[in-house]
Amino acid sequence: MADPRQRLPGNAPGRWFVDASCIDCDQCRQIAPEVFVAQGETSVVARQPADPLRAAMAQVTCPTASIGGGSKEEVAAAVAALPERIEGEVYFCGFASEKSFGGSSYLIRRPDGNVLVDSPRFTEPLVKRVEAMGGARWMLLTHVDDVADHAKWRDRLGCERVMHRAEGLDVEVPVDGVHALAPDLLVIPTPGHTEGHVALLHADRYLFTGDHLWWDGDVLGASRTYCWHSWEEQRRSMERLRAYRFAWVLPGHGARGMSKDMPRALDDLIRRMA
Repeated sequence: MADPRQRLPGNAPGRWFVDASCIDCDQCRQIAPEVFVAQGETSVVARQPADPLRAAMAQVTCPTASIGGGSKEEVAAAVAALPERIEGEVYFCGFASEKSFGGSSYLIRRPDGNVLVDSPRFTEPLVKRVEAMGGARWMLLTHVDDVADHAKWRDRLGCERVMHRAEGLDVEVPVDGVHALAPDLLVIPTPGHTEGHVALLHADRYLFTGDHLWWDGDVLGASRTYCWHSWEEQRRSMERLRAYRFAWVLPGHGARGMSKDMPRALDDLIRRMA
């Protein structure tokens, strides 16, 4: 639980606050941007929420329990709202894990078996919600940074974990190159951030990008600072994405969003990466 004694000085007066344990993962600012803003290397409450649901969703998603203020009723409503539908049968799981520095994870509901993309925190309320939504046939792990509680999810759901061999994790479905899990699920190697980083393309519309690619305001972004393997290889991986059709970018870190002209947005990023 957040500690009121460690309340950061930049918080607006009122019951909602962020304490000094914040790791600046950005989840709260993604979930409730009208409430939370950046302050240095932390987030703070810029204004007390008029509608507490989204603030409470940020509270239960926070990987370090750094947000305080929600009542039992508000927190219960937030738990019931997760996973949250993004579009169609694609959902944001919430409940981020400190083990993945607060990375986002997603659930794809499909008649032929659901997919978890990267690992959320293993916590009973979320586990029960995912089970009620059909569990998971596969867990796609984009790279080794965001595996979090993958083994616990595997043991509970019986899902097969999918990951590139180069990441060095013993999984049920190791992949080397482009790999079709199903007609609507394509694993695409995107080395650069790590040696064996992959993205998952679903239904030629949703690209789950791990730490390879995200939205940075109105443009696509990538980080040279947080590139652990090869920036040049990451740029080449970005160029290879030109061969695929998608409208959504759903990352592990950074903002998710869609574009009606993704090729233009991707080309603009590739030019800037050079």
